[in-house]
Amino acid sequence: MIIRQAVFISSNVSVSACPGPGLPEYAFIGRSNVGKSSLINMITGRKNLARISSTPGKTQTIQHYLINDEWYLVDLPGIGYARSPLTQRSKWEKMIASYLLTRTSLMNTFVLVDSRLQPQKLDIDLVNWLGEHQLPFTILFTKTDKTTYSKGKENIGAFRDMLTSTWEELPQHILTSAVTGEGKLEILSLISDTNRIFRKG
Repeated sequence: MIIRQAVFISSNVSVSACPGPGLPEYAFIGRSNVGKSSLINMITGRKNLARISSTPGKTQTIQHYLINDEWYLVDLPGIGYARSPLTQRSKWEKMIASYLLTRTSLMNTFVLVDSRLQPQKLDIDLVNWLGEHQLPFTILFTKTDKTTYSKGKENIGAFRDMLTSTWEELPQHILTSAVTGEGKLEILSLISDTNRIFRKG
C-alpha cells in the first residue's frame, strides 16, 4: 500500500461524535511516551501528521485521520500517564473502552509496547483485556533502534512469556522503528489485507 493522502478529520471526547462507521478503522494505543506519534508519522510518511511532544500524555482525544479516502487511522489517548489527575485518567479510560467495545468499523487495534523495557503490567493488562473481549489486535514493539538486538529480543521474549499463562496461541506482533522504518511494510500490508475483507463483508 502506498499512502497518497493523509488528512486530519476530527478530534472527539465522545464516541458518538466520531465520523460515521462507513470506512474501516485502525486504532493505535499505548502507554504515554511509547512513541505513538512518531510511529504514526512514519507509517503515513508525514512528518507532522500526529503531533510529537516531549511531554507525555498530550493526546487526550480520539483523533481520526482519513488515509487515501479509504480508511481511518485512529490515534487514541496515551494510557497510564501518572502525572495526569486520577479523575482525568479514569475519564480517558472510559472513553477508550467505550470506543474499543462499541465501534463497529474498528478492524484492528495496534497496541504499542516499548521494546527497550521489561514487561510492564499496564501493557500486559491491556493485551489481556482485548483478548477477553475478543477484539482483534496486533502488538507493535516500538523503538527497536534505541536498544541492542539482544536486549530487545530479551524484553520481547519476556513479554511473550508472560502471556503464555493466559493465551493458548500468542498474539501477532511486529517489530517497529520510527527512525529506520522497520515494520512499516508489515503494518500497511496487514491493513491492506483487512480492508479487502471489510469491502467483501
